[in-house]
Amino acid sequence: MKKNTYKIPLQLVPIESDGYHLMVEGKISRHKIRLLVDTGASKTVFDKTRLAKILKVGQDGFESSEHLSTGLGVNNMASEITTLNGLKIGDIKINDLPVVVLDLSHVNYSYKMIGDKGIDGVLGSDLLVLFFAVIQFHPPMLKLTFYDE
Repeated sequence: MKKNTYKIPLQLVPIESDGYHLMVEGKISRHKIRLLVDTGASKTVFDKTRLAKILKVGQDGFESSEHLSTGLGVNNMASEITTLNGLKIGDIKINDLPVVVLDLSHVNYSYKMIGDKGIDGVLGSDLLVLFFAVIQFHPPMLKLTFYDE
């Protein structure tokens, strides 16, 4: 069986004077989104406020989770979950994707302080593993390649 290959351009965003973050653009339905690529994040996460606007649900439109989230600059944070349909990254369309929903306002505040527009969420290792992802860091070939079978 032949594998499909999806090459997705990445943006290299300078932070401070000596570091970078990798960003990827996508869509949920017709809404453009911007995700931080984080190989250390176990799950794909979306900002609660931004996702509520995209999905046109209230702040209470997500299911509570029993798990506490760690990372993203916090020790423990209550999380919620939802299932996304129609997430598109490059030419890949993903349905029935369970994602974590968190308040990422502190993350977006940090981006604002360095003159960046912020993120809608974090593309985590759950999707990177699912699609056998390869990240190529060598500019000008900065890209994320997904494979499926």
